[in-house]
Amino acid sequence: MAELKIYLPEDLKNEFKKRSMEAFGYGRGSISKAAEEAIQRWTSEREKITHEFPPPKDPVKTLRGMLKHVKKSSVELQHEAKKIRAAKVRA
Repeated sequence: MAELKIYLPEDLKNEFKKRSMEAFGYGRGSISKAAEEAIQRWTSEREKITHEFPPPKDPVKTLRGMLKHVKKSSVELQHEAKKIRAAKVRA
Protein backbone atom coordinates (compact mmCIF):
# COMPACT_ATOMS: atom_id res chain seq x y z
CA MET A 1 0.00 0.00 0.00
CA ALA A 2 1.14 3.54 -0.77
CA GLU A 3 0.40 6.74 1.09
CA LEU A 4 -1.25 9.73 -0.60
CA LYS A 5 -1.64 13.02 1.21
CA ILE A 6 -4.43 15.30 -0.03
CA TYR A 7 -5.92 18.58 1.13
CA LEU A 8 -9.69 19.08 1.19
CA PRO A 9 -11.98 21.83 2.40
CA GLU A 10 -13.02 21.13 5.98
CA ASP A 11 -16.70 20.59 5.15
CA LEU A 12 -15.90 18.11 2.35
CA LYS A 13 -13.49 16.23 4.61
CA ASN A 14 -16.10 15.92 7.34
CA GLU A 15 -18.78 14.79 4.89
CA PHE A 16 -16.42 12.22 3.33
CA LYS A 17 -15.45 10.82 6.73
CA LYS A 18 -19.10 10.62 7.81
CA ARG A 19 -20.21 8.85 4.61
CA SER A 20 -17.17 6.54 4.67
CA MET A 21 -17.94 5.35 8.15
CA GLU A 22 -21.64 4.92 7.36
CA ALA A 23 -20.74 2.74 4.35
CA PHE A 24 -17.79 0.76 5.71
CA GLY A 25 -18.27 0.88 9.49
CA TYR A 26 -16.62 2.84 12.22
CA GLY A 27 -13.55 0.63 12.41
CA ARG A 28 -10.06 1.12 11.14
CA GLY A 29 -9.64 1.45 7.37
CA SER A 30 -13.13 2.63 6.45
CA ILE A 31 -11.90 5.99 5.15
CA SER A 32 -9.15 4.29 3.12
CA LYS A 33 -11.67 1.89 1.59
CA ALA A 34 -13.98 4.76 0.63
CA ALA A 35 -11.08 6.79 -0.78
CA GLU A 36 -9.88 3.81 -2.81
CA GLU A 37 -13.38 3.31 -4.23
CA ALA A 38 -13.75 7.03 -5.03
CA ILE A 39 -10.35 7.27 -6.72
CA GLN A 40 -10.97 4.06 -8.67
CA ARG A 41 -14.31 5.39 -9.92
CA TRP A 42 -12.78 8.79 -10.83
CA THR A 43 -9.87 7.28 -12.74
CA SER A 44 -12.24 4.92 -14.55
CA GLU A 45 -14.43 7.86 -15.64
CA ARG A 46 -11.37 9.80 -16.83
CA GLU A 47 -10.19 6.80 -18.83
CA LYS A 48 -13.59 6.57 -20.56
CA ILE A 49 -13.50 10.29 -21.40
CA THR A 50 -9.96 10.04 -22.76
CA HIS A 51 -10.93 7.00 -24.81
CA GLU A 52 -14.01 8.75 -26.26
CA PHE A 53 -12.22 12.07 -26.84
CA PRO A 54 -8.53 11.38 -27.27
CA PRO A 55 -6.20 14.36 -26.98
CA PRO A 56 -4.95 15.71 -30.31
CA LYS A 57 -1.74 14.20 -31.60
CA ASP A 58 -0.36 17.65 -32.40
CA PRO A 59 -2.00 20.26 -30.12
CA VAL A 60 -0.17 23.18 -31.76
CA LYS A 61 -1.44 22.21 -35.19
CA THR A 62 -4.97 21.84 -33.78
CA LEU A 63 -4.84 25.31 -32.21
CA ARG A 64 -3.53 26.85 -35.40
CA GLY A 65 -6.44 25.29 -37.26
CA MET A 66 -8.93 26.61 -34.70
CA LEU A 67 -7.46 30.12 -34.87
CA LYS A 68 -7.01 30.23 -38.65
CA HIS A 69 -9.76 32.85 -39.04
CA VAL A 70 -8.15 35.27 -36.52
CA LYS A 71 -6.38 38.07 -38.38
CA LYS A 72 -4.60 39.67 -35.41
CA SER A 73 -1.09 38.79 -34.31
CA SER A 74 -0.40 37.16 -30.96
CA VAL A 75 0.97 40.45 -29.61
CA GLU A 76 -2.20 42.29 -30.65
CA LEU A 77 -4.30 39.61 -28.95
CA GLN A 78 -2.22 39.94 -25.76
CA HIS A 79 -2.78 43.71 -25.70
CA GLU A 80 -6.49 43.23 -26.28
CA ALA A 81 -6.69 40.69 -23.45
CA LYS A 82 -4.86 43.10 -21.15
CA LYS A 83 -7.42 45.82 -21.92
CA ILE A 84 -10.33 43.42 -21.28
CA ARG A 85 -8.87 42.33 -17.91
CA ALA A 86 -8.26 45.96 -16.90
CA ALA A 87 -11.84 46.88 -17.81
CA LYS A 88 -13.18 44.00 -15.69
CA VAL A 89 -11.12 45.15 -12.70
CA ARG A 90 -12.44 48.70 -13.01
CA ALA A 91 -16.06 47.51 -13.29
